[in-house]
Amino acid sequence: MGWITVIFFTLLTRTKSENQTCKVIGRTGFMEFSKEGDLMIGGVFSMTSTRKLSLLVTWQCCGCRWNDRELRFARTMIFTVREINRDATLLPGVSLGYRVYNGCGSENLILAAVEAVNGEDSRGCSDKIQALLGHSSSGVSTVSHLSTCACLSDKRQYPTFFRTVPSDRFQIAGLVQLMKYFDWRWVGIIYSPRLYSEEGTADFVKYAKKEGICVEYRLPYSLTSTKKFHIITAMLRESSSKVILMFMPFYYAKSFLAKIEAYNITGKQWVGSESWITQADLASVGTKHILHGAMGFALPQSDIIKAFWEKFFDCSFSPSNTSTLCTGTEDLRTVSSDYTDVAFFREENNVYKAVYLVAYALHALLKCENGSNPTTGKPCVTKNEVQPKLVLEHIKYVNFTTVNGAKVFFDENGDSIAQYDLVNWQMKDDGSAEIVNIGQYDTSFPEGEKLKLKKDTKIVWGGNYNEMPRSVCREPCPPGTRKAINKNKPVCCFDCFECPEGTISNQTNSPDCLICPPEFWPNEKRDRCLPKPTEYLSYKEIMGALLTGFGLTGVFLSLLISIIFLTHKETPIVRANNSELSFLLLLSLKLCFLCSLTFIGRPSEWSCMLRHTAFGITFVLCISCVLGKTIVVLMAFRATLPGSNVMKWFGPAQQRLSVLTFTLIQVVICILWLTINPPFPRMNMKYYKEKIILECALGSAVGFWAVLGYIGLLAVLCFILAFLARKLPDSFNEAKLITFSMLIFCAVWIAFIPAYVSSPGKFTVAVEIFAILASSFGLLVCIFVPKCYIIIFRPEQNSKKHLMGKIPPRTL
Repeated sequence: MGWITVIFFTLLTRTKSENQTCKVIGRTGFMEFSKEGDLMIGGVFSMTSTRKLSLLVTWQCCGCRWNDRELRFARTMIFTVREINRDATLLPGVSLGYRVYNGCGSENLILAAVEAVNGEDSRGCSDKIQALLGHSSSGVSTVSHLSTCACLSDKRQYPTFFRTVPSDRFQIAGLVQLMKYFDWRWVGIIYSPRLYSEEGTADFVKYAKKEGICVEYRLPYSLTSTKKFHIITAMLRESSSKVILMFMPFYYAKSFLAKIEAYNITGKQWVGSESWITQADLASVGTKHILHGAMGFALPQSDIIKAFWEKFFDCSFSPSNTSTLCTGTEDLRTVSSDYTDVAFFREENNVYKAVYLVAYALHALLKCENGSNPTTGKPCVTKNEVQPKLVLEHIKYVNFTTVNGAKVFFDENGDSIAQYDLVNWQMKDDGSAEIVNIGQYDTSFPEGEKLKLKKDTKIVWGGNYNEMPRSVCREPCPPGTRKAINKNKPVCCFDCFECPEGTISNQTNSPDCLICPPEFWPNEKRDRCLPKPTEYLSYKEIMGALLTGFGLTGVFLSLLISIIFLTHKETPIVRANNSELSFLLLLSLKLCFLCSLTFIGRPSEWSCMLRHTAFGITFVLCISCVLGKTIVVLMAFRATLPGSNVMKWFGPAQQRLSVLTFTLIQVVICILWLTINPPFPRMNMKYYKEKIILECALGSAVGFWAVLGYIGLLAVLCFILAFLARKLPDSFNEAKLITFSMLIFCAVWIAFIPAYVSSPGKFTVAVEIFAILASSFGLLVCIFVPKCYIIIFRPEQNSKKHLMGKIPPRTL
């Protein structure tokens, strides 16, 4: 079960009472060592282990061979009693004696325990002991140093049992925390079919499940069943778990390793239970590939008998001028046994603590203050009145720290604090092992701090891994996915699904995906919510730049035509059909081209109001001018009588007034629109999920369609009038050009309506700009380009005679 770092003594010599080698079953005579004192403590150890039946069945031969391990426990008890008797502060004025009984194998343990409790031996001595140190197995005792079975914590069945060795439930909890610390979530278990292993394995599975650790398999190893062993080897080859917990006693582990070494099982990290993890004699060249890197928990090291060794050999472990330096091999260099192996001293430390436990309980029991015991408040007792039940009562309250720093106290189950060393097997080329202490597990620390690894300590990993091996059934679900439990598989064998559109997970193994806020959208990995990109028609993108270019081109052409007309304003073709309206129309066309630019760029409160109102007013101004020109044509060419004075009813003043009136009506509509419910910038997050459309909401849809409807009404009226005047006689009838231009204008805006409604995002704005530019270019090209062509390229046609040449004589 473990070793402890201390130097121990040579083989014991036996007293007269110790010369007995054969005992009769059922008779007394199991005591091997004794020393009388005021108070007595007993101990039962299997100091002899080999038993041979004699010719008489009722006889057994005990003491045929010494059990070096149990002998060390007995000597540790004797040494500790002597150390206590030398302590003037502990049990002052009271001497502590001991009686050490030889269990002589498992069959005689109960007999030895009965003899110890009854206090009778072959000499007829009838003094009873006050406390009994039980066997290293989970036997009958008051205080135990190595009985680790968790079943003994049940105070209903074992009300008088206490132990200084940790319960197996602490070791199990430590092993689970070890797996969790290294993130080994997928493990296999091989155990022996015995109470120690079966209960330990069941507890491990239960605790591991709470920590999210799954067991791929748990297989029992039998010393005799070849079939079960083949099942184990097959599973080791086929399993995906890289970590194996071997939970079994030492002799099972020795048998298993001896068999498995021939199968060349590699790539596994072995974890051992406390019962075999420090047994260095398991190491060999054959088991090197298995045990290299193995780790597990062992009872803490101790140096409780350094003082004894120094006194025994008259040396010192600390350099001094008065004594020689102890080497740890004094007179024992040629002896090799468990008794003289002093490299480690783990299990004996629990014997040491158990004896001190009894001494502290007796010390508290004998205290007397003002006629009562300060611990219990009951009447004081003398050393002659000490009874085992009183000792048991005070053991519950014991809380002390040994000279080597070990804490001893009990919980409500009679279990002491659990402290373990985490050890790591580091195999050498010759097959020997160096068992290195790489950390500690201490249950007295808070949760999350119980397991601590030593800094700057080299850890060798099993399975020929240069770094810590991974052992999981499924790698954790990365951010951007969610974890889903598969009901048909262990909880560790989960599934990972990508987060749905619009959701993220920013943690590993996230059970759910989170919906991003409305203004955000997941990145490609779906592990973060990023602000949604905003979309609007920008000057920097190709479409915005092209539309800007067309708009500026329109302004330039309008300006160029204005200059041409201005320089030729006295020519007949410019003066015909009211040059003032022509210049006003050119001005309005410039404004139409310029207003298209207000639709490009990031929408703002002012730009949204400006773009629609400017568009509506400038286009009404433009159509009003065209309408005025159309009316002038009709009135000029429909006068049927000579000397008709019809033009006086629509002269320049009336033309200006009509244009102003038509325009003011649109201004009033726009003012009402802006007053009641004006356009405003809006983030449209409904059309696209992954981006935001920055657009100008119409505010009042009635206002928007009223503006467009008024423009359409004027355009239709202008088209009808121009259509009526299209066949009037003239070599240059402007009504034809107006008719064609208004046909284009109406066609563009009729097509605009469905395109505007169905276009998404910035394309809605682009369609509106295109309609403005197309209709503006239609008016500019159809009305003014033919006149510019005549002015520049056909100046001979720019005469009144030519313009009127094809007009037939009017009939009076």
